[in-house]
Amino acid sequence: MTVYKAPLDDLRFALFDVLQVDPILTALESGESHSQDLLEAVLEEAGRFSEQVLAPTNAPGDEEGCHYDPATRSVTTPKGFKQAFRQFAEGGWTGLTDPEAFGGQALPKTLGTATTEIFQAGNLSWSLYPLLSEGACHALEVHGSEAQKQQYLGRIVSGEWTGTMCLTEPQAGSDLGLLKTRAEPLADGRYAITGTKIFISAGDHDLVDNIVHLVLARLPDAPAGSRGISMFIVPKYKLKDDGSPGERNAVSAGAIEHKMGLRGSATCVMNFDGAEGVLIGQPHKGLAAMFTMMNAARLGVGVQGLALSERAWQNSLKYARERLQSRSLSGPKFTDKIADNLLVQPDVRRMLLTQRALVEGSRLLLLHTALQTDIEARGSSAEERQQASEQVAFLIPIAKAAVTEWAQECTKEALQIYGGHGYIAENGVEQFVRDARIITLYEGTTGIQALDLLGRKVLQLQGVGLRRFIKEVAGFCAAHAGDGDLAEWIAPLDALNREWGQLSKTLGAACASNPEEIGAAAVDYLYYSAYVVLAYFWVRSLAALPASGQTESFKQAKRDTARFYFRRILPRTLNHKALIEAGVDSIPAIA
Repeated sequence: MTVYKAPLDDLRFALFDVLQVDPILTALESGESHSQDLLEAVLEEAGRFSEQVLAPTNAPGDEEGCHYDPATRSVTTPKGFKQAFRQFAEGGWTGLTDPEAFGGQALPKTLGTATTEIFQAGNLSWSLYPLLSEGACHALEVHGSEAQKQQYLGRIVSGEWTGTMCLTEPQAGSDLGLLKTRAEPLADGRYAITGTKIFISAGDHDLVDNIVHLVLARLPDAPAGSRGISMFIVPKYKLKDDGSPGERNAVSAGAIEHKMGLRGSATCVMNFDGAEGVLIGQPHKGLAAMFTMMNAARLGVGVQGLALSERAWQNSLKYARERLQSRSLSGPKFTDKIADNLLVQPDVRRMLLTQRALVEGSRLLLLHTALQTDIEARGSSAEERQQASEQVAFLIPIAKAAVTEWAQECTKEALQIYGGHGYIAENGVEQFVRDARIITLYEGTTGIQALDLLGRKVLQLQGVGLRRFIKEVAGFCAAHAGDGDLAEWIAPLDALNREWGQLSKTLGAACASNPEEIGAAAVDYLYYSAYVVLAYFWVRSLAALPASGQTESFKQAKRDTARFYFRRILPRTLNHKALIEAGVDSIPAIA
């Protein structure tokens, strides 16, 4: 059985010492009360809830899985999930960052990202149920009519109902332009939705009384491709005049997927058989509404990668400390024991430090990105909001793709440290490997994120977010050029930042000559960029240490991990640069 302890010390350090969110958040519109004291209190309570309520349901929920009843076409979640969700809703967590007008607490997305990590590390499968509701709420808030908001938002925010995103179809995975679900107008302004959706997380379950599906479909006059997509609200139960659930709508789960991991999360085949729905937003503009959900979801999936990596790191460190096996090559270190622990082995320390460096660096990347979403939404000037929006757009594909790929590495290293005991289900670490595998795939695969980063954010948008980030790193390096404590770090960071800019220009020219170069270079360019971004946040961590008030052991661990990152992980950029420069000609055609 694995353990989990919310990493509150590192969250406090990241939020209040490195990112210094307190003065930023309190200066935003309606942010006067978002003080450090408030945020810390919420983090502590989130940690308690995750450790005491969610974490104990993680392994049992994985073992039991969800149950599908073909007679009623309904799904039952594992034992304890419904009770945990009820406590979660009663505690106000379902509406933590939602508008007060609909019953939410309107707390910052930055805080929501931190608490989401804590909850997902406790039980990732369970956490998908409220996570899907967050995306649905955001889409309704931005694109819904006032009447739709009044009908649906309050009940989802309160946790009385949940929401879903119904996008994917059997013949149309990530290519939504191929979807076939139809929306036929009815006489009263409603629509009859007919089609099949697959891979729908939380598509059906027993946690709440109603589920609000946001469904992509085509109107009869829709143009072909992605420009002909509209979005519809399709509740599981139709609403009575008073807004309460009435008769069952013609939407149901046709099956649940039998999955490698996340077995406590119901991933459903959803059948819409003329189900009644209403249009959200404008006809044929569903793609914009979808991306409203998708961008928030992609950041949330990056947080899933961090959560799994954190829990894997915690447990593999605990195991390495306790496991007595063999002796140090330089002589016994635990002379009173039958063997030394695993920590005396350099290779075990390598695996542990790799996890730690990627976990703590990723945490800063994700929280920084979330902070930009708060500024984007509530900044004091249009210029400030626009700059934050550009940063969010640039960082989202990195935050989603790199952090989920690093979760594959971190969970794999954790299992490796356990050895054969890690492969045994009873010890729990193999669940992290299985659960992590999907997160590089949904909400856009790593390749799709890479194409978005290079093809759209760097080339199509002329690198506005990239240039702004490179300028920020350059300004940081210039400001700390005379800091003797950072001399070891500033010069290599500054040099790599300059190389990043030049590499981007050279690659841009190559892609202009041959668009196939985009696909050949995109994934390596994303990795290269991600390692540079993490290097920046690691040096920012070191710069924040002297005034942080942290213990000396905490500070020394940060210095040691930063040094390990620069010496053992950051050189990976050399390989990715070489692969980028190899070009599309290094990838021959396959007959």
